[in-house]
Formats: sequence, structure tokens, C-alpha cells
Amino acid sequence: MSKRDQPDHPELKHPSTKRAKEIDANLPYDILREKLEGQDKKDEVTVVAHWFRSKDLRIQDNKALYAAATLAKDQGKPLVGLYVFCGAEFEWHGTSPARTDFIIENLRLMQEELKELNIPLVVANAEERKDIVPTAVKFMTDNSVSHVFGDYEYEVDELRRDTKFIKEIGDKALFSLHHDQTVVEPGTMTNNQGGPMRVFTPYHKVWLAVVKDSPDLIDTVPVPEKVDQKLSKEVSSLFGSKLPTAPKNKEFASTAERDRIRKLWPAGHTAGLQRMDTFIKKHLDDYAATRSNPAKDSTSRMSPYFSAGVVSMREALSAIREKANSGSADFSSNGSDPGVAGWVREIVFRELYRQTTMTTPHTVMNLPQNLKFDFVNWEEDEEGWKKWCEGKTGMPLVDAGMRQINHEAYMHNRARMNVSSYLYCNLLIDYRRGERYFAEHLIDWDLSNNTQGWEPSYTVFNPVSQAEKNDPEGKYIRKWVPELKGVEGKAVFDPAGRLGKKEFEKLGYPRPHVDWKETKQRCMERFKSDMKDAEP
Repeated sequence: MSKRDQPDHPELKHPSTKRAKEIDANLPYDILREKLEGQDKKDEVTVVAHWFRSKDLRIQDNKALYAAATLAKDQGKPLVGLYVFCGAEFEWHGTSPARTDFIIENLRLMQEELKELNIPLVVANAEERKDIVPTAVKFMTDNSVSHVFGDYEYEVDELRRDTKFIKEIGDKALFSLHHDQTVVEPGTMTNNQGGPMRVFTPYHKVWLAVVKDSPDLIDTVPVPEKVDQKLSKEVSSLFGSKLPTAPKNKEFASTAERDRIRKLWPAGHTAGLQRMDTFIKKHLDDYAATRSNPAKDSTSRMSPYFSAGVVSMREALSAIREKANSGSADFSSNGSDPGVAGWVREIVFRELYRQTTMTTPHTVMNLPQNLKFDFVNWEEDEEGWKKWCEGKTGMPLVDAGMRQINHEAYMHNRARMNVSSYLYCNLLIDYRRGERYFAEHLIDWDLSNNTQGWEPSYTVFNPVSQAEKNDPEGKYIRKWVPELKGVEGKAVFDPAGRLGKKEFEKLGYPRPHVDWKETKQRCMERFKSDMKDAEP
């Protein structure tokens, strides 16, 4: 059995490239769609349920919830909410304590909001991942639910989960799914050959045109109306459902850490909209010029709210349209200010990532999009790995990024690009270990964004020149690497190379773990030799 089948690190486990191709050729999404369309129509309505997932934790502008509420109101029937909490699922994905707590806090707030509308939100516990579907089926059958609504999730396991649910619920309930994570439905934007678009620039161009021509795509749907108290009494036993607690290995290390993260990232839809409004007022005008400078901190910091679905993409884009783009849905560089066009461009990356997840499912199965990269022989540099994790590689920009993620459960995107490149290019450590580290530490972890953000390539970022260009005053480095706080001028970007030996040693900062130029050359040679004759 090969090392690929029995990796030293469990997080590296993945199917063969042959199996990946088989899955790509028989899309789980298509299988689910076929099962959805094959259900028998169910005219009689008894109880209507919305099945919340970890990517739609809001009652505002939630298409599936709105559809469920509309049906319940029209038929004069009770509406209930369900969330299946599975600690083993969080463990499977490596979900961080910060994101776990963020999800639980948003569930708490959402349960309170729904109660005000006379709608119960039940949190059911599933011990193992295999128990998620049986738990959902039992809830539906025990409570005589006839119609179940939910929002699509595009990852392989989640698509298979919903397919299994249809099979197990049988004719007891009709299952309906809505596209709600994106503005443009994944899979609908195709190339000249009719296949899914994979390259960002043409995808971006077409996306802008589609939204400009169909501005209703970013129109929002209202919150469900308050349910008649007589109807809510029919499901009165479901109110007051106990909220989950984080699994032991997903708890914060201390109360102080929990309080710090909660202050940085307050839960709730209201907090998310307030953050969006602050970004529009204070940072959007300068966003295009400052977004790559981590010291400016001018990004929206909306990613945790987007990844958990606390604020919808339509809400965010509607706010941009009304408050910063004169009511226009033309977000191109010709139709909007640079800040608006630049921010929306980042949102379009998010949309493409979801389309790629759906149409190339092996990307979320611990395999690179370019399957040839699976044949690279990576290094076992445990000392380098430890230094990378702790922010002690001797490369200031890399170390600043790693110290930020360890303290804030977040990292500026420019730093993310540099720390990932350094890990798999200069240290030649399997990129999947970095993917997993991000999952275990980020509050805004998102499987589609994370896997495709870590997609290996031949681009090797130079953290010295990157810092000089994007953190020209060295403020980001000095903030997160206090050993370098007193270093003046450009020496802060490369203290080992630009300071005298004695002056450097006084800093108490490590020398670079590897030589950047030498390891860049090693990386290029390794990639070329290992991938040259690879046949996935």
C-alpha cells in the first residue's frame, strides 16, 4: 500500500485520482437534482419545516425559509425550524473553536428571533456523521412534517446527505432545496463548449453582465411573518430546545480567548449588517487602493458572516448598490467607483469557488484541482512546520500572518497568499496540512474558499518584496512581530539580510529557516520532475 493511502498525517487522506475522475464524471449535484425532481407531488400540508444548515444561519433574506413560511401561511399550518448539530461533523472538517462558537452563538440569537415570530427552532443532536440523516428523518416523522425546505450546499458529502435524506424520508415528506449561497446559480454560467466556466477573468466579466441585466438577482426576500398563536400551540412542545455546547476539542483554551474572539467577531445578523455599513462608510472609497495593505485593515471583515450565512450575499450587494453605487447593479469598473468594483470582484471569486466545488467535486476531497499536483513528493520538515505554525520562520511577513491567525482566528488575504506559498513552495510541506491548519484556526473557514485558496501552483510569492510593496511602512509586521518593533526602515522586511550580525542577534528573532532563493529553485525543479510524466 502506498504512502498516499496511509499518510503519516490523517488530514492528508484522500481518494485516488482515478476515483476523483469518476466522481467528477457523475456529479453528486446531478444525482441530487434527479432525486429531487423524481419525488411525488404532495398536496396535503400538515406541518412545514425549514432545515437550517451551518451556511444559512439567518432568518432574513433566506429563500428556503421564506418559501417554507409562505406555504405554511397559505395553508394555515405551523412552521418549525430544525438544525442538526453533530460534533463529529465539526471534527471531520477540523472546524475551529472560533467558528464552532460563532455557529452556536448565531443559533442562540436565531432561536430568539424565531420565537418572537412564534416559530420554534429545534436543535437535534446527532452523535456521528452517519446519524445526521436518520436524526432529521425522525424529527420530520415524529412531528408529522409534510414539506421540508432547505438551502443547497454544494460539497460532496452534503449533496450525498441530501440525496440520502430523500431516499429515507420517502413519501412521508416532500423535500425542496433553494440556491441561496450565491447571487448567480452555480452551474448556469458556461463556456463556449457548454461546460462550466473555470477561469476567473471571463467568469467575472460574464457575472457582471448577468447581474447588470438582471438586477432582481440581488433583491432580497422578507423575514417570515409572525405565525398565528393558535398554530404555534400545535407545536408548543418544540419551543425551548436546548442549544448545543462545543465538543471538548472545539472549546476555547480559556475564557479570555473566548471573550477576545467574541468581541472581535460579534455574532448575529444585526452585528453583521452594522459591520457592512461601517465598511461602506469608512473603507469602501479607498478599498481598491488599500485592500492589499494588511496594515490598513480596510477590508470588510464580513467573511465570517458570509461563510456562516449570517448575512446573505444579496443583502451585502443590495447595500453596496443603494449606498455606494447610486442604485445601479452595474458593478463593473466602467459602471462604478474603483472601490465598489474592487470589492465586488472579490465576491465574484467566492461565487466561482462554489461553482467549481459543484462541478469539480474532487476539489473538496483533499485533492488539488490540477490532479498532477497529487504526484509531488513533499518534504517531512517537522521543524519547519512547527516554526510556520508558531510564526517563527524568520520571514517577517509570513510570521506576522501566522501570529495574526493564532490571535484573531483571522488573517488578511495578502498574508494568506504569502504564508501558503511559503509552506508548500519554500518548505515543500504538503499544502493540505496548511489547509487543515486554516480550518482549525479560522473563524471564517469555508471549504470552497479554503481548498481553492490553497490550490497549489507554480507561483512562488517572495515575502520580502511582497511586504515592501503591500506593507511599505512595515506597520503590519511591527504589530504582529514585536521583536521587530524597533527595527527602522526597510530592514524590517528582511532583518537577517539587512542588519549586521550583532544588531540582528539582539532582536531575539530567528534567522530564516530556509534560503528563499534556493528553496524556490528546489520547488520549481521538484514540481517539474514529479509532474512531468504524471498520469492522474
